[in-house]
Amino acid sequence: MTTTPISILLVDDQPERAAMVAGQLSAAGYNLLAQLTSAEGLLFQVEKHRPDIVLIDIESPDRDILESLAVINQHNPTPVAMFSVRGGAEFISSAVEAGVSAYMVDGLSAERVAPAIEIAMAQFRSYQQLRQSLARTQQQLDERKIIERAKGLLMARKNISEQAAHQTLRTLAMNSNSTMRNVAEQIVTHLQRPVK
Repeated sequence: MTTTPISILLVDDQPERAAMVAGQLSAAGYNLLAQLTSAEGLLFQVEKHRPDIVLIDIESPDRDILESLAVINQHNPTPVAMFSVRGGAEFISSAVEAGVSAYMVDGLSAERVAPAIEIAMAQFRSYQQLRQSLARTQQQLDERKIIERAKGLLMARKNISEQAAHQTLRTLAMNSNSTMRNVAEQIVTHLQRPVK
């Protein structure tokens, strides 16, 4: 059983170093999809190549790179390992906020590539799981809120107990082959209309 090699998009502003790193990546069994000399058009390149990870080795990464990474993180989340000589805590914090999974100070070297890729991909998976869990929790809270609102309106309008209101929602959902949330939304919309 063969495993597909990890595909990489490399961004490096030093052509000589980039050629050396590209050679090291290929020798280590990675699949180098493309090599960029700047982060300009990075979102397009990520969408075009769909890499497993983006490696960025730039002498002085700036706010433009972080903005590009934030957009990628929002629209096309991808693990990112950044290598740089710039190591200020504030910049590293901004980089992580923008979606950098692993930030390595002192630049890219052969022995640091594999561990950085592993760290970045593991961090990315962990963050994505957290993000999905948070989204599910938010969805459940929103659902509970709308159901409680609908129950409150039914109790007030029909002068019934909370249990009866809940049962009414359940029955309507079953009869209309819908979810309680959908029925609750319809009830809230209908019962909140001003009476003419």
